[in-house]
Amino acid sequence: MSFLKIDKINVYYGDIQVIFNLSLTVEKGEVVSIVGGNGAGKSTLLRTISGLLFPTSGQISFENQKINSKQPEKIVDYGIIHVPEGRKLFSLMTVKENLIIGAYNKRAETKIAETIDNVYQLFPRLKERENQLAMTLSGGEQQMAAIGRGIMAHPKILMLDEPSLGLAPILMKDIFAAIRKIADLGTTVLLVEQDVKNSLSLSDRAYVLEHGQVVMEGSGKELLKNPHIKEAYLGM
Repeated sequence: MSFLKIDKINVYYGDIQVIFNLSLTVEKGEVVSIVGGNGAGKSTLLRTISGLLFPTSGQISFENQKINSKQPEKIVDYGIIHVPEGRKLFSLMTVKENLIIGAYNKRAETKIAETIDNVYQLFPRLKERENQLAMTLSGGEQQMAAIGRGIMAHPKILMLDEPSLGLAPILMKDIFAAIRKIADLGTTVLLVEQDVKNSLSLSDRAYVLEHGQVVMEGSGKELLKNPHIKEAYLGM
């Protein structure tokens, strides 16, 4: 059985269907990317896995347990951690306080000091700014803090929604390098990202979403060579 399996889910916002009969899998230890244009359903998919939305049909299972009817706090307890688009930090709390608040589940709360050290090794800039308010950080530093807060929860699978959005190219490079390092240290990563070239280069496998449906899948390297991907997403 797959580590994370999504089987023919349909998801609505009110009366509007956003995801159509979507299926995909993520295996333990993989980096899997979900790519596609605006409105393709990428963020909706992560919100559904996180329990913020419920599919009207189909099934989501994690480690062989059905989870598509579970509340978000239970999803976190399973080890599925969602770093949302837009960082969503607590602006009037310090960097360190924002990190600590990510470690509220039982699996993480006994290892706070150790995990903060790990986050600071991954993002040394956060150590330098640990006592600054989150609102004073640059966009790249805020993204580091958001990812670090996700790591504090000891994820089995870390879901990242548009981590490079709005960042300068040099900071984007740092973020993608950090994601690769997180995966190399053993955390499974499900990545939603509009930077198709970098995300596919990073990924073991990827799925292409268009209008709420999977239209293509394969290894990151295969999809980078695909003529449709080159034309539609890489401008080649």
